[in-house]
Amino acid sequence: MALTSSEINEYAQTPTMEFAGVRLEQLSPEHADELSQVVTTGGLDEVWYTSVPSAQYIVGDIKKRLALQAAGEMAPFAIIDMSTGKAVGATTYLNIDESNHRVEIGSTYLSPEVQGTGINPAAKFMLLQRAFEELDCFSVAFCTHWHNEASRAAIARLGAKQDGVLRNHKYDPNTGTLRDTVIFSILPHEWPAVRTNLQARLTRHGRI
Repeated sequence: MALTSSEINEYAQTPTMEFAGVRLEQLSPEHADELSQVVTTGGLDEVWYTSVPSAQYIVGDIKKRLALQAAGEMAPFAIIDMSTGKAVGATTYLNIDESNHRVEIGSTYLSPEVQGTGINPAAKFMLLQRAFEELDCFSVAFCTHWHNEASRAAIARLGAKQDGVLRNHKYDPNTGTLRDTVIFSILPHEWPAVRTNLQARLTRHGRI
């Protein structure tokens, strides 16, 4: 169950949103079994330059995201394929900065079985629409590992502009490597074109 507005700030709230056969709903431990299957399929948790939780840590990851939500720092959603009613991934608003009207969309993973079906563009559409049309964000950021070329290309396809690269931004104790983080953003005046582009992509997928 989503936390109430009296418990967390508006940006960290997770209202249920539905569009193009996809539902975003409050992430909860009830999604753990389905999300464990998601990360196991295709070895999502084995890619060294991502931070997808392992199946064994799904419950811990969900609890961590909920704790960040309670602190007003994250809005965690489960991504539901409405054709099956199952959770096929997770996504968030993170690094919430309500006073400066900024959020980052990230900590996202999606089952390989539904990649390329339009589910991800639909989820991004809902998150961006809420950010710009309900929360009045001044900027929405996307960050990814320099070596995650697929993620960088996907963010660029959204219409986000690359702001820069933070060198040696984060240390990964699992690999003993330092991460260069590529930062992209979308601004309010860019949202209409991004929205039109996403709608066109969803039309091609037969979702709208």
